[in-house]
Amino acid sequence: MRNRMMRAARLVLCAAAAHAPVSASAAGWDVSKASSNFELVTLGDAELSGRSIGVIHMGNVELTSGRIVAADPLAQPDRPALARTVAPGDYPVTLYQAFGRIAAAGMRFAEGKPDHWELAVLPGQDLATLKDDDADINYYDDVLAADLDANKGHYALHRPMAGKRGNVAVFWSGWGDGFYPVFWGLDKDGRPLALLTDFGVIENADGRREPKVQ
Repeated sequence: MRNRMMRAARLVLCAAAAHAPVSASAAGWDVSKASSNFELVTLGDAELSGRSIGVIHMGNVELTSGRIVAADPLAQPDRPALARTVAPGDYPVTLYQAFGRIAAAGMRFAEGKPDHWELAVLPGQDLATLKDDDADINYYDDVLAADLDANKGHYALHRPMAGKRGNVAVFWSGWGDGFYPVFWGLDKDGRPLALLTDFGVIENADGRREPKVQ
């Protein structure tokens, strides 16, 4: 979804406190059609490069509580954490670039190829009732901008409280402001292996041809 370009970076993965089996679908959500880019998390850097997809290994997000928020904190400062949690720990974040944009973002919790994917939801959300269009000081200028400047304004690992564990991965979201689906990649036992946010910049995990605007 290409809405108005956003001025501030999108904070997508937060430490302490943002959408499978592909065969599973809800009344309004067919997860197999929600994203064609799940393969991104299974490909190595060389394979991705061959598909004209750049890779940025941002470093680790320190999940002190095991809860994850996927949101723009400047627009949604009270956004709740995702319903599913993981074990507290340090987990690597990878950004996938194409056409000069951040096409997708992933976080890895364990090695392996996901057996199936699940739409990430907030507490109280019911997959059966979700529709396709559901997915709410100036901190940016005064704080985040300095961190982002080190990487041409595209991304940063930001630590809200200096000297304390718990940081956030901040990065631009695709073509700008909008609603983007987040997915859990699960093993056959339902254990989280990866989290993927798809910004709708590419299709079929391939950056050689830009998708048509819907």
